[in-house]
Formats: sequence, structure tokens, C-alpha cells
Amino acid sequence: MSLILRHDPGKIGLTLDRGGWADLDELLRLAPPWVTREAVERAVAENDKQRFTVKDGRIRANQGHSIDVILDLVALEPPEFLYHGTYHKVVDAIWAEGLKRMARHHVHMAAETGTAVTVGRRSGTPVVFKILARAMHQEGHVFYCSDNGVWLTDHVPPKYLKRLP
Repeated sequence: MSLILRHDPGKIGLTLDRGGWADLDELLRLAPPWVTREAVERAVAENDKQRFTVKDGRIRANQGHSIDVILDLVALEPPEFLYHGTYHKVVDAIWAEGLKRMARHHVHMAAETGTAVTVGRRSGTPVVFKILARAMHQEGHVFYCSDNGVWLTDHVPPKYLKRLP
């Protein structure tokens, strides 16, 4: 579902609206037979990252899109610190350029270190950065929080980063 709802709905001929929403019945009709309503409901309810929302017969990914969608997020004041997990291969680039959104709409951050460690572990030994989010906000950077609690911003300059041991 992540591939379809975040990156390539056309792979199965699905249409998303500008907000990234798809008709759930259309998704079920176009998806492979093993994608049942029960499987979708289970994925929505049990996904440890709460990647999806179902509402009024529609479904969408909460964030992480590489396709053009408008999530209608509301700017919020972040907590003092946020955390971002990554892997060793990109640490030098992060120190030089900060955290960039790359092919996504935003940089993803967690409110606690556990999630950042889990994210960083996807590619080996994790590296976790502590982000001075409140300081960034006070200097004009905009933050959002998606429906599943993932904090988002456009870019984190290096001066707001501290590496956790």
C-alpha cells in the first residue's frame, strides 16, 4: 500500500485526489486479490508507524509521498527537540548540508529517540540526530505534525543538529 498510496498509484490504475486520498472501494477493486478490505483495515490499525488513514470511505498515506499531493497540514509549534534517524553513509552530507527532504515533501522527525533509532536501523547501525526544533521555529522555520505523529519540516540546517552518542 505504501508504494501505491505514497509513490505510484498509477501502477494499479488508481487515482488520488489532490489531497492524496483514494476511494477505498476503488483501491480494493484495482489491487491484487490478496488485498482485501480486512487486510487494508488490519494494515491501517496495526501498522507500527500508522502510515495510513481511512475516513469516509477513502484512504490515504499520512506522509512520505514522492508524488505531488497537498496534505493540508497545519503549522504547529514543535517541542524543544525532535529526532531523526539515519545511517552512517550519509552523516558527512548531513553535517555539510543539513537534513534535506530528498524525494519526499518534507524531512521526517520523531518526538522521541526510539522511533528515530528504528528508522535509522533500516540500513544498519543507526545514527540519531537531535534537532533543535524550538530554536528553528523561533527563527522562522515552519513545522507540521501529520496524523500519525510524524513531525515534518522542509529542511534542517546543520547548525540545528546535534548527534546523539
